Amino acid sequence: MMIQPINSINNSYNNMYSSTVQMPDSQHAYCRFNQQKVDMFVKQKEHALPYLSEILKYSANEEQITETLYILDRMLENNTKGVEKLYPILSRFNNTESPNIQTFLAGIYRKIQVPDAFGPLVSMLIKNSLNPQNYSAPFDPNEEIGGAILSYLSDRFRKS
Repeated sequence: MMIQPINSINNSYNNMYSSTVQMPDSQHAYCRFNQQKVDMFVKQKEHALPYLSEILKYSANEEQITETLYILDRMLENNTKGVEKLYPILSRFNNTESPNIQTFLAGIYRKIQVPDAFGPLVSMLIKNSLNPQNYSAPFDPNEEIGGAILSYLSDRFRKS
């Protein structure tokens, strides 16, 4: 497998990033991403993490953030090491009201099991329950958030 240098990743990402992200709507209850771009990052494994972390540090674009979280999720599925070290950057989104970001963030937290992420997950679920949003997405992020919380709890009881 050939690893691209980070400046090549940067150029590839910028060339592929446009409005290729399709957020959920009444026709599709899921996001759709440029799979070629996702695959390019996933193949880079740990080498892509610095670039992805820079996107997450500075982006205010929901589509870009959601796509980057999806890429991280796919990287975790591909056994990429070190994603848990991005928790300080990921925690920037702990108070988001975006159901898309909440869903992908909870899925990542479920997989990385960083102890510091448990409290924000509980807080997110409580906040969403007390102040239900009129979600534009045709899904409920509380399902993934609750699943992540249950995963944390079951993992803790197994280790005891």
